[in-house]
Amino acid sequence: RGLGEEATRQLQRLALPHATLGVTVGDAASDPGGDSVAFWFTANPGFDPLPLSRVASGGELARIMLALRLVLGGGPSTLVFDEVDAGIGGEAAGAVAEALVAVARHRQVLVVTHLAQVAARADQHVVVDKRVVDARTVTSVTGVSGEARVTEIARMLSGQPQSARAREHAAELLEVGNTRPIDDSAGAQG
Repeated sequence: RGLGEEATRQLQRLALPHATLGVTVGDAASDPGGDSVAFWFTANPGFDPLPLSRVASGGELARIMLALRLVLGGGPSTLVFDEVDAGIGGEAAGAVAEALVAVARHRQVLVVTHLAQVAARADQHVVVDKRVVDARTVTSVTGVSGEARVTEIARMLSGQPQSARAREHAAELLEVGNTRPIDDSAGAQG
């Protein structure tokens, strides 16, 4: 019960304000392989929690994993989050970014994101680009830093990487992201 309650608190901080995550543990006597564990989830008020695998979207699953990592600590030394920021923006994106930073204090975290607020908090920033060369699709990965990173964050913000306002906002996001203290009250453990 405690795991579900703590994870629910984290989910509510991660832009799922009405989410509930429950964990039930079956009896080892009725399951010869050990205790059966089930996760129950609802994102919306007025709906009963159902099996997580039946009701959670990809973005919700990623945020549930992030919430569980914040509560449990430990785990693998490298975590990959894809779509953890799907369908959010603004303040919620900032909360997810801070939670990712808190988890990254104790392990390597790779995040696939399209949100500038999340990308601006990264220690390392790479751009994945796909294009067609000689009738073949080629993917490249390029690290960006300094002015190139400002340009990329501006592109993520506005689609106009040379816009003076977008660049100013990008530089501000990068500055704030590098100076804001990390809220470690999330419970991340090493």
